[in-house]
Amino acid sequence: MTKPLLAVIAAAALFVGCGASAPPMFLTILTGNTSGVYYPLGVALSQVFRTEIPEANISVQSTAASAENMRLLEAERGELAFTLGDVLLDAWEGNVDAGFTAPLRKLRTVAAIYPNYIQIVASADAGVATLADLRGKRISVGAPGSGTELNARAIVAAAGMSYDDFSRVEYLSFSESVELIKNRQLDITLQSAGLGVASLRDLAASVPIVVIPIPADVVANVGRAVYQQGTIPAGTYDGQLVDVDTATIRNVLVTRDTVPDDVIYRMTKALFEHLDELAAAHAAAGEISLEDAVLNLDVPLHPGAAAYYREAGLIE
Repeated sequence: MTKPLLAVIAAAALFVGCGASAPPMFLTILTGNTSGVYYPLGVALSQVFRTEIPEANISVQSTAASAENMRLLEAERGELAFTLGDVLLDAWEGNVDAGFTAPLRKLRTVAAIYPNYIQIVASADAGVATLADLRGKRISVGAPGSGTELNARAIVAAAGMSYDDFSRVEYLSFSESVELIKNRQLDITLQSAGLGVASLRDLAASVPIVVIPIPADVVANVGRAVYQQGTIPAGTYDGQLVDVDTATIRNVLVTRDTVPDDVIYRMTKALFEHLDELAAAHAAAGEISLEDAVLNLDVPLHPGAAAYYREAGLIE
């Protein structure tokens, strides 16, 4: 065999070898404000994935949470996202009133996770004890178009009120709302999050608070099955001495249909095999369970997640 021919063969082998290497895998986790629950759980998930999917380049993105996350997924600017169950359904159906001008049909569910608790918290000196007392007060209802703000609209309407009943309405993040209450520039913050959210722990440690109950009849008046009755246990926040009735909404991990099946399978498996690490990152994750992972999902499962649940015996 001549030297020129050997050189051609060697070059071809090198070319084939380089072409066979897998392209880098990028996984972006879309979360929420850094003072909420989505962000610390997203960071904890990223650490789990770095162990279980070591070939992936994993990043965690702080966002405006639920609604923005659904739009980012549809635009293929993320691979995994946290959202509220009602926002997911609004996005899937293209609910214009919720800010979705068309159905987002690339969305696929991965798992139902922990419930959000709608937590209405006032400074003790605001003179608020019931939902009716909110009239004429200064309130923050969450960032514009966020899951929290959509929850606020639903609860306010179910209680027979509108935003016009407040003396002032702010559309602020959790941490910004808390700072204004501390400075006596705001009376109430409504935050839809897991129990023990950092922003409300900070508020309760700084000023006396009152957690306002949401009665069962108001929850029923919302008229959507994703809203369920729940309880904020006594002692969740400093100065909260009794259990408080409220509304809950299940959070969901969501992906898009173009993420490979094997990747979502590995992510789903890693999620449920590392629940202890997630609970260590935030107490809300203590309410995530495999048994509830596929309950009341209104959007189709991603095939990769479905494969894991079949192995686990949850679905046929």
